[in-house]
Amino acid sequence: MAEFLLELLSEEIPARMQARAAEDLARLVGEGLKKAGLSVERCRTFATPRRLTLVIDGLPEATPDVAEERRGPRVGAPAQALEGFLKGAGLTLEQCEQRDTGKGVFYFAQLRKPGQPTAALLRTVVEQVLADFPWPKSMRWGAHAVRWVRPLQSILALFGGQVVPVSFGPVTAGDSTVGHRFLSPARFAVRDFADYAARLAAAEVMLDPAARSQAILAQAEAAARAEGFALRPDEGLLAEVAGLVECPVVLAGSIDATFMDVPDEVLITSMRSHQKYFSLLKADGRLANRFLVVSNMKTADGGKAIVAGNERVLRARLSDAKFFWDTDRKHRLESRLPKLAERLYYARLGTMQDKVERVAALARHLTFYIDGAAVEPTVRAARLAKADLSSEMVGEFPELQGVMGRYYALNDGEAPEVAEAIAEHYAPQGPNDRCPTAPVSVAVALADKLDSLVGFFAIDEKPTGSKDPFALRRAALGVIRLILENGLRLPLLAFFKLAHGGYTVPLAQDADKTAADLMAFFADRLTVALREQGVRHDLIAALLAQGGEDDLVRLSAKVAALKDFVASEDGANLLIAYRRAANIVRIEEKKDGKAQDGALEAALLAEPEEQALALALASVKPAVEAALAAEQYGTAMAELARLRRPVDAFFDKVTVNCEAADTRANRLRLLGLIGGIMEEIADFAQVEG
Repeated sequence: MAEFLLELLSEEIPARMQARAAEDLARLVGEGLKKAGLSVERCRTFATPRRLTLVIDGLPEATPDVAEERRGPRVGAPAQALEGFLKGAGLTLEQCEQRDTGKGVFYFAQLRKPGQPTAALLRTVVEQVLADFPWPKSMRWGAHAVRWVRPLQSILALFGGQVVPVSFGPVTAGDSTVGHRFLSPARFAVRDFADYAARLAAAEVMLDPAARSQAILAQAEAAARAEGFALRPDEGLLAEVAGLVECPVVLAGSIDATFMDVPDEVLITSMRSHQKYFSLLKADGRLANRFLVVSNMKTADGGKAIVAGNERVLRARLSDAKFFWDTDRKHRLESRLPKLAERLYYARLGTMQDKVERVAALARHLTFYIDGAAVEPTVRAARLAKADLSSEMVGEFPELQGVMGRYYALNDGEAPEVAEAIAEHYAPQGPNDRCPTAPVSVAVALADKLDSLVGFFAIDEKPTGSKDPFALRRAALGVIRLILENGLRLPLLAFFKLAHGGYTVPLAQDADKTAADLMAFFADRLTVALREQGVRHDLIAALLAQGGEDDLVRLSAKVAALKDFVASEDGANLLIAYRRAANIVRIEEKKDGKAQDGALEAALLAEPEEQALALALASVKPAVEAALAAEQYGTAMAELARLRRPVDAFFDKVTVNCEAADTRANRLRLLGLIGGIMEEIADFAQVEG
């Protein structure tokens, strides 16, 4: 068994492509070897800004010999058929065996294919992978016909310590590579992966991206402590920076005091997006006037020149940000509203100004369902929520929309709740995003999302299994979180129709169809959300199957009560009895050709057990109905549990299919009452187990 080592050295690979490229390399080479008859037991990949590395352990020197038996035509078949079989098998007639299969005598050929050298297979597979590699973007370089993400400089390919002469464009594989571009550029030969990894480490290259991330984080935290501040967590930036350096060195620099009156979010965003700098925070959570840069160099001066250069570049960047900040504050946020008429929201849904008017109207109606959401500040916040889209700052940093609106609103003297609602109306944007709780913020956030959902569903731009270009799933989950986490008793169907009526542009679907489609969509999203909380899907289905429920708070309370009920001993046993009763009724009614749905006749209740069950049903039914009306779902389930013992006794002592036809029919009606009461709460036929 031998090791295969492959390194593809190129100009800098974009950080965002490295992890996927490493995965694709392992997958494609593994698939190619599997087709050739070699299984890959252990495969590892590594990526740096300049290289993709693959190492496979435990490959045999050659593929195994393959024996194959091939059946030919019947003895006595036409000569043309026999000649075709012999040609395909590569044998003569004398080398074939005649065998009686019970359906006649046929020719059989025993074929043996000798194994192939693994080195030759590796060359074929790797060259095919390189030719077909699925880079999101690739390029030709020089006069070469092949494509790669960046110009490919060299290939290292060793199998069992011997060079595999892989060829790609102008490059043919060898046994050598280079280290860090500046710190150790000399080429050196390697024997195997252990030698390769050790010599790269000595040549100032950290091969493992996870190790680079850990090294950067450790250095950054130490540098932050040395400065007397805390590192602002940023996993996305950490992953990106780890893909930009092979020899990470963290250095600290200063932010000019001139820029510290610019909002923290602006400074952080500018440093992060343009310069890939980490921010440091003071003890109170405010931004400190220091930053961390991850260099790819070790220098004799300890990085002083690098820090000075980065500080100079940062001053230019932040000068732009400060200019935008100062310029935007010269104009009131409200003065930017007319510009929204020039900004298209979506081609078939009107302008951004149209959306603002719809959201404001919808938010006004929502105030009646949200305690503490006064009409005037809510409508004011809704009208101003999108105004910062026309500001210079948001034009430069789109990710700051809402955030800058808050600052500009406060600068204009708007009420604090209005400013906060402007900042929070996009939230929550994901499962880990904070959900607004301030009444005005909740109203505007809900109105914005409901308008978007209704509009795109009404023009039939619904999410598909693989695509959701308008993030409608995220919007629906945002609505669900806003409702449940704030305990809002919101009639969703009515608001879907109300939002539909706010559109003045032609829509493909009417209000009823749109509302029905959205309710089904929300049911699916709610199922996903509750399943992540450990709620069984069948319990959610049992409640949704009844239809007509659009109060998510009430539905959530029902789910919680049903979950506790089926987990109890009485609930589990009653569920078994319910199924038994439902099956008996279904089978017998099918046999009779009619439903036994008349009134129960007390005079025909002969056995004590059926009398006891009838009394229990008569007592439980109004109690369940009262509990449901009062939305006391735990109480309703407890009332149902009272049926367990009389139902068990009935099945133990009473024969449903007795000789007397009227008694039999009465007992079937009695069983039907069990299902009738239970199905007032949920469709228990949907509950599994």
